[in-house]
Amino acid sequence: MSTSSIPDRFVRVAAWLTLGAALLPLGGCAVAALPCRLTSATLKIIPVVGHAAATPFDMCSSAID
Repeated sequence: MSTSSIPDRFVRVAAWLTLGAALLPLGGCAVAALPCRLTSATLKIIPVVGHAAATPFDMCSSAID
């Protein structure tokens, strides 16, 4: 049982609605390229080899766009 006054199901619904609202302005191609862009951005954080490792994912997102 949660100690907060907001039930868990309302928090889950609010999270899904927020995610939907964030993705709404994106076009069809942008939604399809999102996994490639997120992976690329995550890999670029890694020092030294991050940008080289992210190159295929950059090409993936460019190809989708």
